[in-house]
Amino acid sequence: MGHHHDRHQAARSDRAQSRARLAWILVFTLAYMVAEIVGGYLADSLALLADAGHMFSDAAALGLSLFAAWISQRPPTPQHSYGYYRAEILAALANGATLIAIAIFIFVEAFNRLRSPEVVEGRLMFGIAAGGLVVNVVGLLILNAGKAHSLNVHGAWLHLMTDAMGSIAAIAAGALIWSFGWYWADPVASILIGLLVIYSSWNLVKQAIGILMESTPGHLDVDAVRSAMVSAQGVCEVHDLHIWTITSGMESLSAHVVLLAGYEAHASLDSMRKILHDQFGIDHITIQIEPAGQEECHTSF
Repeated sequence: MGHHHDRHQAARSDRAQSRARLAWILVFTLAYMVAEIVGGYLADSLALLADAGHMFSDAAALGLSLFAAWISQRPPTPQHSYGYYRAEILAALANGATLIAIAIFIFVEAFNRLRSPEVVEGRLMFGIAAGGLVVNVVGLLILNAGKAHSLNVHGAWLHLMTDAMGSIAAIAAGALIWSFGWYWADPVASILIGLLVIYSSWNLVKQAIGILMESTPGHLDVDAVRSAMVSAQGVCEVHDLHIWTITSGMESLSAHVVLLAGYEAHASLDSMRKILHDQFGIDHITIQIEPAGQEECHTSF
């Protein structure tokens, strides 16, 4: 029980830190969005104004992530017996879908600009984009520690990563426009960014859908889990085994377990709980004990 309590205390601490990180990044993003709007207006740069719109979508995504992180801490109710943990997964799915929509928008705009390049003040574009890169890098460093523990934070991190790539492309395009007047550099860089956005966001969407569909977590092997449970003292058979994820880092398991005659259920349950915790990190466990029949023991789904 001590290990179970410590694990959940650590999970709560990770979520509290994630909320604080998201709040700081939201403030930074909104502040620099205003700077890009002003800079884009002064430079007559459609690229900077478009990037400001991109940052607005990031701010909306960060706000959604922060709201989801907050509401997920609400206690369970009779109608929502698991609480609101899935709000974080819904936010991650929304973030991933938004990234794909942004990529499609980038493609459309890039092809339009290739046909009719916009005249941009390259020097100012370079300076504003460089400042945006600094803000994005700081944000990535702040969120980096939490992205491994939360799919929601990972989604916000991906938004900042695409912004950073956008800033790098804008810096390069600004430098080429400033030095050589190559206005086509901006849409070409935008197409490359769009491809990277889709590549990075697809895995996020796939993970979120997998959790919502209650698929077995990708890092767990059901057969290995079943074999480990059968190795516990007194266990004859394991069937109706299901493993799913409630939210990032919180796996659940349910199973029917048949015990050999003469074994005490409490001792066998303790043995299985220890195995599942130590070998697989699973603590939210529901096991139904069934008496052994006359047939030979075997394992099955």
